[in-house]
Amino acid sequence: MRLAPSHCMLNLLQQRFLSQKADSIMGKFTEKMMFHMSKPVVRTYTDTMLNMDVHQKNPFPAGAKIIAPNHPSTTDPFFVAAMLGHQSFIMIKDVLFNVPVLGEYLRRSGHIEVAAGRGQEAIDIALQHLALGHTIMIFPEGKVSPIGGGYNKVRSGVARLAIASGAPVYPVGIHLNKARIQAIKSVVKGRDETGYWYLRGPYTITVGKPLRFIGDIDDHDLVRETARQVMLKIMRLAYESEQRWLRRTGAMPGAFETA
Repeated sequence: MRLAPSHCMLNLLQQRFLSQKADSIMGKFTEKMMFHMSKPVVRTYTDTMLNMDVHQKNPFPAGAKIIAPNHPSTTDPFFVAAMLGHQSFIMIKDVLFNVPVLGEYLRRSGHIEVAAGRGQEAIDIALQHLALGHTIMIFPEGKVSPIGGGYNKVRSGVARLAIASGAPVYPVGIHLNKARIQAIKSVVKGRDETGYWYLRGPYTITVGKPLRFIGDIDDHDLVRETARQVMLKIMRLAYESEQRWLRRTGAMPGAFETA
C-alpha cells in the first residue's frame, strides 16, 4: 500500500524530530560527561599551582545566573569555572575553538563560540541556556584586558543577557601577578594569534552580590548604562581582590606588579 504524500511528509518529520531529539540527548550527556571528567583535573591544578583564594559574598543559588568576571588572562574561563563547582556554559572567542584538542574539548563541553559579526547568535544561544536554568559565563570586556594595566571598554553583551533574561548577574573581580603571564604566539587557521596564559599563582577572586536589571532591551541608553554598572562593580571587586592579596602576603602595592 502506498502512503499519501501527506503521510510520507509526516513520517519524515517524525523521523527528523526523533533524530534531533536523540542528538540533543546525546549532546547533553556528552556535555555533562566532559564537565565531570575535567572538573577534578582543573580543580587539582587550581589548588596546587594557582594558590587560588576565593571570597564570595553570597552563595550561588540554583537556577539561571550570569557570571561576569574581568579578563586579565586567556586562562580565566577555566579557572573561574573551577571556582564555580557546577556546570557552566562559557561565551568564548572563536579563535580558541580553532586550537587543536582545546577546540574539540570546548565544543563537546557545550561552550558558546563568539565570532566577530555574529555576536547576536551567541547571545541567543546563551539566552536559551538561561531559559533552561543554566549558568552562563560572559566576559564583559570581550577580550583579555590590556597587559599593561586597566580594562577594555565594556561591551553590551552582559547587559543584553541580563535585561532579556531577568537572570541575576554575579560580578567577579580577578587579580593576578601580571609579571607571570606568558604571552604565547601561534598561528591559528593562518592568523597570528597571541594567548596570554597564566599558569602559576597567586590567583585571587572576589565574587560580588547579585545584580538584577529590568527594562526594555531596545533601550540603547539603558543597555549602555547597565553594562557600565556591571563593569564598575567588577573593577571594584578586582581592587578588593588585590587588597586582600596584599594583606595576606604583606607585599607592597608597587612590589606586587613586578614580583
